[in-house]
Amino acid sequence: MAAPKKKKTSKTKAKSNLKKLDYRANPTHSITPFLMFNANIEEVAKFYASVFKKSKIITANPMQGEFILNGQKFTAYNGGPEFKFTWGVSFMISVETQKEVDYYWNALLANGGKESMCGWLQDQFGMYWQVTPKILLELISHKDPIKAERATQAMLKMRKIDIATLKEAVK
Repeated sequence: MAAPKKKKTSKTKAKSNLKKLDYRANPTHSITPFLMFNANIEEVAKFYASVFKKSKIITANPMQGEFILNGQKFTAYNGGPEFKFTWGVSFMISVETQKEVDYYWNALLANGGKESMCGWLQDQFGMYWQVTPKILLELISHKDPIKAERATQAMLKMRKIDIATLKEAVK
């Protein structure tokens, strides 16, 4: 007696089964920035939610809050005046266009922020940000070391990054 034939599984069917998988990260392995401000956290959350278009305030009161900015969750606490940020830790905003550079630069400087060099700034709450066009990272790591150096030297002279000036520097 012959063994019963096994039903063949098509590769197409196997692929479609993979699409049905719903991956959920283990929350005990996630990393969420926990920020200690010397500020009203409700004001902090509202300000950042106004700057970042894809944002959501989960919870916020004067002492603590949770919010999502462009898909990244943050937890914040009003720790008082002994907590100050340094530029040793900053958040880099990766952008494509000069219009986006200008938007984030101006929005984060509003209400008392401070410009720094090479695309860095400090917002009104003391948090440090880098507004970084993707082309900047491409140019300063160009395979031609002369072009990379020209781009780097151009960047070092800038406060807000100017994409046109960077491109001109590597011609």
